[in-house]
Amino acid sequence: MMKYAFAVAATLALALGTANAAEHEVKMLNKGEKGVMVFEPDFLKVEIGDTVKFVPTDKGHDAESIKGMIPEGAATFKGKINQEVTYTVEKEGVYGVKCTPHYAMGMVMMIVAGEPVNAEEAKGVRHPGKAKAYFASLFEENDVK
Repeated sequence: MMKYAFAVAATLALALGTANAAEHEVKMLNKGEKGVMVFEPDFLKVEIGDTVKFVPTDKGHDAESIKGMIPEGAATFKGKINQEVTYTVEKEGVYGVKCTPHYAMGMVMMIVAGEPVNAEEAKGVRHPGKAKAYFASLFEENDVK
């Protein structure tokens, strides 16, 4: 009987933990409020356990985590062109995301889960073209330190 009660309690705890998780949708667009080749929104503040779904609203885009802009121990992700990608945030920190074909054009976004524990490391990552200035503005506008 105790085994059964423990199993039920564990299942309920797991279900309640995931029930509170939110799903955030990010559109991959050719043109958005902030210009061309953008993620919308380009910044998300999330909780651990939340999921982020990247939707290829316009064709020709993907979503991929950026090396050096992901918390230590967090899983990386790499979507395929024109396909949805869903990522569950499991670690606290800053996550940098790029559209691989449009990275140099500044098609990037940032996710912060909990405290930005890896912000200094993330700020130190080198980016091509317009992505460098875009990330600098995301750090500043959202007070990520």
